[in-house]
Amino acid sequence: MALSLQDKRRAVIRKAAATITLSALALAASAQSAWPDRPIKLVVPFAAGGGSDIMARAIADKLGARLGQPLIVDNKGGAGGAVGFAGVASAAPDGNTLLFVTTAIATNPTSGVKLGYDPRKSFEPIGMIGMTPLLVNVAASEKMNTLADLMKASRDKPGAVAYGSGGVGSMSHLGMALLAAETQMPLLHVPYKGMGPAMTDMLGGRIQAAMNTLTTAKPFIDDGKVRVLAVTGTQRSPFLPNVPTVAEAGVPGFQIEFWWGLMAPAGTSPAIVKRINDELNALLAQKEVRDLLAKEAAVPRPVTPAEFRRIVNFDLDRWSKLIKDANIQVE
Repeated sequence: MALSLQDKRRAVIRKAAATITLSALALAASAQSAWPDRPIKLVVPFAAGGGSDIMARAIADKLGARLGQPLIVDNKGGAGGAVGFAGVASAAPDGNTLLFVTTAIATNPTSGVKLGYDPRKSFEPIGMIGMTPLLVNVAASEKMNTLADLMKASRDKPGAVAYGSGGVGSMSHLGMALLAAETQMPLLHVPYKGMGPAMTDMLGGRIQAAMNTLTTAKPFIDDGKVRVLAVTGTQRSPFLPNVPTVAEAGVPGFQIEFWWGLMAPAGTSPAIVKRINDELNALLAQKEVRDLLAKEAAVPRPVTPAEFRRIVNFDLDRWSKLIKDANIQVE
């Protein structure tokens, strides 16, 4: 049957539309395959010289070599990382700006700082680099050898057992506040401007406990001045194999881990995100990178972008709930 003039016109339009679609797909594929075609900026939202900055620069060198373009570190410190986070949130989602991120992206929304980004919507999680647990520790001079001893001491004299933190809303504060809430320990919180002064006061007997990272506590542990009661990871730390987890010490299901990872601005191509994730996870299998993480008492944690998003959202939900339930007043 001969086609009508109208049918012929429709056929021509469908063919043209198909040609345009195929051309667009080809252009998109070509653009993606060309990435990266210039150096990539890696924003580190902390000052140069710290532990996170050192790790970011080492990962940048190795990841850049695998991608075929250098990753140029750009330190954008301020407001606990919020300045750098906001800058990446507003960057073009073309794969040429990446973000070195830590657990701070999940705790900053509880800090009272005015954010220029939405931690759930402004970024594309790429992958995690590594994680390390926190430590529940006391001065070696204290008559507390286990987490159960700390819990008993705090309950026997409510408010008499104090812990120090690096400031209101810091991980050292929120972590111990969560432990206190889940174990009903009536601890007194004493905030400091950093964990250095807190550790000094703990050793001097002015406070009794603290929760911090192994890298912070290690010099005092090595000198025999600090006793670690438990670690907050899901498993024992390979760097403190004789120290039980909080769960093993009597608080089932309790876990907190400090982590590092990479993100990109929201809207970045899934193909680019996957490429970086693949290369990053391949790096984490290398002994040299595992040794690098060990300097921060961390272990590699290869995950998919989807798994990383779930971890970030879990932490956001947890800390927001704690702030509300414990009525923590963040300035």
